[in-house]
Amino acid sequence: MKNKKYITLGFAFISIALSLLFTSNLFAETPAKSSEASRLEALTKFTKVLSIVEQYDVDKPTIEALVDKALDGMMKNLDAHSNYLTEKDYKSLQVQTKGEFGGLGITVGMKDGALTVISPIDGTPADKAGLKAKDIILKIDDKSTLGMTIDEAVSLMRGKVGDPIDVTIVRAGEMKPLKVHIVRGIITIESVHAKTIGDNILYIRVASFDQKVAKDVKKAILAHKKAKGIILDLRNNPGGLLDQAIDVVDLFVDKGPIVSQKGREAKDEKIYSATTSATITKVPMVVLVNGGSASASEIVSGALQDHKRAVLVGEKTFGKGSVQVVLPITKTEAIKLTIARYYLPSGRTIQAVGVTPDISVTAGEVKTHKNEFALKEADLKEHLKKELAKVDGKKKADKEDKKANKDIITPEMLNKDIQLKEGVDIIKALAIIKG
Repeated sequence: MKNKKYITLGFAFISIALSLLFTSNLFAETPAKSSEASRLEALTKFTKVLSIVEQYDVDKPTIEALVDKALDGMMKNLDAHSNYLTEKDYKSLQVQTKGEFGGLGITVGMKDGALTVISPIDGTPADKAGLKAKDIILKIDDKSTLGMTIDEAVSLMRGKVGDPIDVTIVRAGEMKPLKVHIVRGIITIESVHAKTIGDNILYIRVASFDQKVAKDVKKAILAHKKAKGIILDLRNNPGGLLDQAIDVVDLFVDKGPIVSQKGREAKDEKIYSATTSATITKVPMVVLVNGGSASASEIVSGALQDHKRAVLVGEKTFGKGSVQVVLPITKTEAIKLTIARYYLPSGRTIQAVGVTPDISVTAGEVKTHKNEFALKEADLKEHLKKELAKVDGKKKADKEDKKANKDIITPEMLNKDIQLKEGVDIIKALAIIKG
């Protein structure tokens, strides 16, 4: 009873303070008075509801618990990426930022209210288990994701290395939900992989934009100076650091805006532009994208498209073009808040729209048909056997060399990836035109 008395007195003092603030603004200008009155009425309503719930709710919640719930609800209803971070959530976020933790290796987001896989990260447990971009997660073990925040879902999926987890998903084209069994592992990401296609095409795969991506991409380009074309593969790239996305575009574009960041105030606008000194190549380019390409990868692909510096091939990207910051509110708690949106050089937004490729190609294999009845010179009875033997021998040797070299993409590999095959064909055509 004593505690309730103090709480009631506390709310009484709040009401008196609000009334005094309201009275002190009676002689202010009309618009300011109206705005302040509305603000104070809202605060009064909040304290009143808080008092009633604390006093009469059947479960006897504490004021601290009610305030936490109110903050959580408020942040959830702002947008899909804003959250109130409790002490546990805040610690979890700090662990993730530092790097080594046990998890699945997927990036998730909210799309139409559903917890959706943006992309699995190359070589991680989720990738090996077969999770795909656009999979909708219905359950994590036996817990439904309905109404769950992204941070809550990430917290459930992260855990001790070696511990198993079952994820129930809905996938386009499947008649019923699928249960995927995954064993948690240490998530370490090798972000940049460089390979060659044929004699003169450089293939660069960027899995995510960590702090060394621009440096590693530059290193790959300088190591293959004779390349007549570059394919930049950003498929299933969930994004990462903004400065790395800007620096990667700067390697290919010598002037003009790369991306702009706009908040609620005009003074908060920032424009990031290309610099001539950072540009190291002007060879023809193709960028591969899909529904798992998000955030920083959308900035890179969209900027290169707007500058007409690259041809985009694949499928429409995810559409995450907002900026979040983590703001501490106590020593152990924080909020994650959306403060701005990204805009591409042409002024178009990425948020909830994505980037549409110049040439749409659905993922799959190249369909080939071998004609068993076609006759070639080698099938004729009196063909030049010695010359043929030399050619066959060289082809066989080349084939064996390519099989042994992991840094080469063979024609057989291309036929298993129709989007990459289309990109290679475009690069070849652009290289011929450029001469």
